[in-house]
Amino acid sequence: MPKINKIVSVVFFLMFLIACDNKKINQHSEFPLDTTLCQFSAGECYKKVADLTVGLMIDPVHTPSEKPLNLTLKFNQAITNISIRIEGRDMFMGVIPVTLSAIENNQAHGTLIFGSCSSGYMVWRVFVSFDYQGQRRTLIYDFLADNPQS
Repeated sequence: MPKINKIVSVVFFLMFLIACDNKKINQHSEFPLDTTLCQFSAGECYKKVADLTVGLMIDPVHTPSEKPLNLTLKFNQAITNISIRIEGRDMFMGVIPVTLSAIENNQAHGTLIFGSCSSGYMVWRVFVSFDYQGQRRTLIYDFLADNPQS
């Protein structure tokens, strides 16, 4: 009888693993498309403050977890003292600072890597802070990690 219990336990455990794998494959299909998120496959994501427009682009556009990502910011006016950090929007995943290159031609570039989330739906928030017209300004961009829509 103990041998049968072990076999049943192993079979049950394997069924559980298979169910988890199938759920992981279909993880995004359970969630409706959030049109407020940046869709980098469509191009830069723009925000405005005063008469300043700031475009954010992340490449690769499907924003894979645990892979290097290239971030580009473009400004239509000169800014100074820029800083960027990334945090989870709905779940604390730490604070990821982004080191930027020098601003040239109203553009700045940086790289980052963020971790994966076991829930299968992770929205990250980019905080871009800078000085413009003598005032400190902050813009916020949200995007989906591991985005199959892109």
